[in-house]
Amino acid sequence: MTAPQGRSALVTGASGFIGAALVRRLLAQGWQVHVVLRPDSSRAPLEGLAAEQPARLTIHEHDGGTASLIAIVKAAAPHVVFHLASLFLAQHTAEQVEPLVRSNVLFSTQLAEAMAANGVTLLVNTGTSWQHHENADYNPVCLYAALKQAFEAVLRYYAETAGLRVVTLKLFDTYGPGDQRPKLLHLLKRHAQSGAPLAMSPGEQLIDLVYIDDVIDAFLLAYAQLETAPAGSMKSYGVSSGAPLPLRQIAAIYAQASGRALNIEWGGRPYRPREVMVPWTAFDSVPGWQPKVALADGIKRCLAE
Repeated sequence: MTAPQGRSALVTGASGFIGAALVRRLLAQGWQVHVVLRPDSSRAPLEGLAAEQPARLTIHEHDGGTASLIAIVKAAAPHVVFHLASLFLAQHTAEQVEPLVRSNVLFSTQLAEAMAANGVTLLVNTGTSWQHHENADYNPVCLYAALKQAFEAVLRYYAETAGLRVVTLKLFDTYGPGDQRPKLLHLLKRHAQSGAPLAMSPGEQLIDLVYIDDVIDAFLLAYAQLETAPAGSMKSYGVSSGAPLPLRQIAAIYAQASGRALNIEWGGRPYRPREVMVPWTAFDSVPGWQPKVALADGIKRCLAE
């Protein structure tokens, strides 16, 4: 898929693992790309891209206000917005409520308002499979998931009043080369290298890991669907490998691929409150999308970096 002639994209969350990967793909396909960053956001994931593509990558600094974001969207004049910015916490403390709401609801609502103010109507939004604990239509695993659901409710208002066309991609676990997030594969890598013991849960929970290239394919196909969607339409899709595996099996696959033994103490720590034992299955996939990279191959690519 190449960029529509003369069109541009605005990306939030571009300093994160998935957002930076999306920016790289868009630039490779010839898009004009605008990204929104907070003053304190790390620019490290974008520095090389900015040097390579100075004419096609523009970084906008958001001061936290709605007027600032309206001005950014006006200056960027994007054909589509990819909204990936979020604060993810599997569990929260009382002190983390405000930053969670600020990132996942306030900033997101400011973005929708800025789109409406500038007549920008195409939005690929990012949600989470954790909005559907125990396969429910809605049952949030954690506050983060509840706030993702809250923003979808906000988007209904903007779809009705400003004609926004929205696709929400509900992600499962993601991974790939260069991923520095403190997630499962990063943890396994550290302990495989050090040989240090690792206390884990009993390891029977199923985990659905999707390789980063497949995730980005889903974002671009979601955009393509928006091109022909009617004003005010809202769709949501799950982005799943289709083959969730028990944590114990993932650890075994990692150990085999890396050639390093893992000193795991299974049952050395309890399951988390509201642990997802079986991931959400009652979803539709983006039309035309299917994952291409199997877990063993994806892990080998991560180890080769």
